[in-house]
Amino acid sequence: MTTPPSHTPAPTRVLVLNSGSSSVKYQLIDMADRSRLAAGIAERIGEGASAVSHQPLSTGGETREWQGELADHDAALAAIAKELAADGLGLDSPELAAIGHRVVHGGLKLTEPTVVDDAVLKEIERLVPVAPLHNPANVTGIRTAQRLRPDLPQVAVFDTAFHSSMPEHAARYAIDVETADAHRVRRYGFHGTSHAYVSRKAAELLGKDAADTNLIVLHLGNGASASAVRAGRCEDTSMGLTPLEGLVMGTRSGDIDPAVVFHLGRVAGMSADEVDDLLNKRSGLLGLCGANDMREIRRRVDAGDAAARLAFDIYIHRLRKYIGAYYAVLGRVDAVVFTAGVGENAAPVREAAVAGLEQLGLAVDGDLNAAGGKEARLISPEDARVKVAVVPTDEELEIAEQSYALVTASPGPGPEGGAG
Repeated sequence: MTTPPSHTPAPTRVLVLNSGSSSVKYQLIDMADRSRLAAGIAERIGEGASAVSHQPLSTGGETREWQGELADHDAALAAIAKELAADGLGLDSPELAAIGHRVVHGGLKLTEPTVVDDAVLKEIERLVPVAPLHNPANVTGIRTAQRLRPDLPQVAVFDTAFHSSMPEHAARYAIDVETADAHRVRRYGFHGTSHAYVSRKAAELLGKDAADTNLIVLHLGNGASASAVRAGRCEDTSMGLTPLEGLVMGTRSGDIDPAVVFHLGRVAGMSADEVDDLLNKRSGLLGLCGANDMREIRRRVDAGDAAARLAFDIYIHRLRKYIGAYYAVLGRVDAVVFTAGVGENAAPVREAAVAGLEQLGLAVDGDLNAAGGKEARLISPEDARVKVAVVPTDEELEIAEQSYALVTASPGPGPEGGAG
């Protein structure tokens, strides 16, 4: 009698990696039920006093902390793999379907989740001049994971991808076309993984199909961006060539007259690098009042601090300008959606952002707005013409979703997986 072959379940786990220059954040997600099995961070890589913080979510155990030296990303990923193995979740598991990587900049060629091959890596590296702080670290993370599991699909998911649907009249800057094209100067947008996830979940919250929904999505964290989403696709976004443009942020100025750069060079003798440091690291809320944590700023506002009040008012003024501008871009808006750390947790920001916009159909219900919660929820009055919503973002799950969908639909790298 012939014994029937045993059935091996298809792998359903995705390890999501977000590699920075000196850190690696990670989550292990089982796509069979979207459950988190583990999460953590390796930080201060290459700085001597490194650390790993690991949460064994599948067992409900306490967070484990490790301190020592992680000389490079290879050592960091080896330490992460060791922590996962201690929970029976080793990276050699046949249940692992893919490793999904957050990559900040994909340019005009990499606009979909992509199985990484040599051509893809070269294209990510080619974009380093427009993402010098992020793409090199993203490449390092991918190469490190490839060495650890060369047999496993490595999937790149790009922050810029969601915004690649912008029409040319929104993506182009009004500068000489030949110069712009030669140096890849245009609006790319960032936080796209968050905007994609949140806009889809917001449509579900409204009980509408994404193809029938127009949204203004406000991703408000230390970095902040707005997007105008028409029928599930990005129509416009506030960040541009770099993440500096747009809203007032924790340490970034957002929109500013570009001639300020030349002015500071002439009258203050500041170099290009010094101005870059000023606008990216010493501006925004931090530059205005010395703090970039909205909780601290609100505490100081309530205590009567004039500098904090001005910083808050400038932040809200810029936010309202973008709400109005994107309302005009879309023509019809079904909802304004708040997400990320400030957007999800700072009720005063949400209230102030829509105050006085009743003629546009916007308002918040005070009680609903003040009530906390981890779930997507409406905070506008029941009869509001334009809904106001809070939708917690989940970039790691979105990366896992996109990675898993790609590797289960495709056998691996091929023409659709290359850089094009």
